[in-house]
This record gives sequence, C-alpha cells and structure tokens, in this order.
Amino acid sequence: MPGYSPYAVAEHTMALLLALNRKIHRAYNRTRDHNFSIVGFTGFDMYGKTVGVIGTGRIGRVFIDICRGFGMNIIAYDPFPATDSGIEYVELDELFTRSDIISLHCPLTKDTHHIIDERALSLMKDGVFIINTSRGALIDTEALLEAIKSRKVGAVGLDVYEEEADFFYEDISGDILEDDKLARLLTMPNVLVTAHQAFLTREALDNIARTTLDNLKAFFADEPLPNEICYYCGKIETCNRLHKERCF
Repeated sequence: MPGYSPYAVAEHTMALLLALNRKIHRAYNRTRDHNFSIVGFTGFDMYGKTVGVIGTGRIGRVFIDICRGFGMNIIAYDPFPATDSGIEYVELDELFTRSDIISLHCPLTKDTHHIIDERALSLMKDGVFIINTSRGALIDTEALLEAIKSRKVGAVGLDVYEEEADFFYEDISGDILEDDKLARLLTMPNVLVTAHQAFLTREALDNIARTTLDNLKAFFADEPLPNEICYYCGKIETCNRLHKERCF
C-alpha cells in the first residue's frame, strides 16, 4: 500500500510537536477543570530551531517542507539521500548532536532497530524533543525512559510503540495495563502517545480502499501487479519481476 498519504503522517508529526511544545494536551485538561492558570506552559519559538529528520522518503520530505514553513533549520540523515532536494545531509552522530528536535521517518530494518539507543541519547542536546510516527522499535524504550527521567530528553511524541500489537486499536480502558514501560510513559507529562493514528485521514482511507480494490481487480484479471511484494525471490537472475512477470 505505497504512498497512501504522506501528508497525513507528516501533519500528525507536526501536530505532536506543536502540542508538546505549547503544552496543548495539558492545557486542555486544565481548562476543562476551569483552571485557567498558564504556569508551567512556557514553550519555545520553533523558528530558527534545528530539526533532524531521520529518513527522507515521501513522508520525511513532506515533514521537511512543513518545517521549512515554520522557518526551522533542517538537517537529515538517510543512507540513500534524495538528489536535488536542497536537504542538508549529515552523518547520524552529527544529527544527534546538532538537533533541537529529532523526527523519525525511516523503515524498521536490522540496521535501524533501536537507532535511538542509550549511546544515541547521550549525544543529544539536553532537552531534545523526539517524535516517532514511523515504527516503535526504532527507539529503545528502556533507554528513552531513563533519558526522560534524567531530563536529557525534554519531550517525546509517539504514535508508535515497540510492543504496541497487544494494545493499540483495542479498548482496554476497563482493564489493567500490563506493559510497565508503556504505563510509565503514559504517566509522564512531557510524553504524548497516540495509538498509531497518524495515517488516519479521510483522504488516506480513501486511497487505501482504492489501492486495495485496484490490487484485487488486477490480480483476478491476471494483469500486472505494480504493488506486488515477492517474498520468495532467491536469485536475482531468476526474479520474475525483472522479466516483467508476476511473482504469484
């Protein structure tokens, strides 16, 4: 289901960042109790701040465009840089040390598993903001918790979580949350968690439905499948896709 809406995810990423910076989630709860104090709600101007973007595929580049609209300085890391993009690419360690805000937009692979770990966190600025709308296991949750407790990390926005499969998309409000790490994250006022909903816009759902139906139609009509992913190709020279044939 490629490219159903990079805008949906990128915009949700910015929503998390804005809410954390200006304490919108806390202000909402406070004013609901008729408490209109603004003590503890000081944020910072995002203009001029440096945002480090890890992964510059379609979603990452849309998020970069949004950040440019805020007048932010952008640096990025990607092993496959986008050509002619005007993006300043740096090595990963440099991104960690220079960024005021770090946003993850890369796939989960053996190389990116726990790309944010204890070492990476130690290189970051004190008070860094981290936003993850990509895959939960990009971040070592235990290391993240320790960095939040030590005030190394200033705020965290998560739309994904390492062990989300048993919780996200389920209503367990009447039960005890058995995941201690997730429970600890939810108690922290500078952590904002959403339940893997960054994709959830009308436009994205429409694109998902259309692409699914087009895939099914092409499959049963024995037509080419542009979105097909083959799990069985062994040797490149015998790959059916290279010969413009279907894998299945």
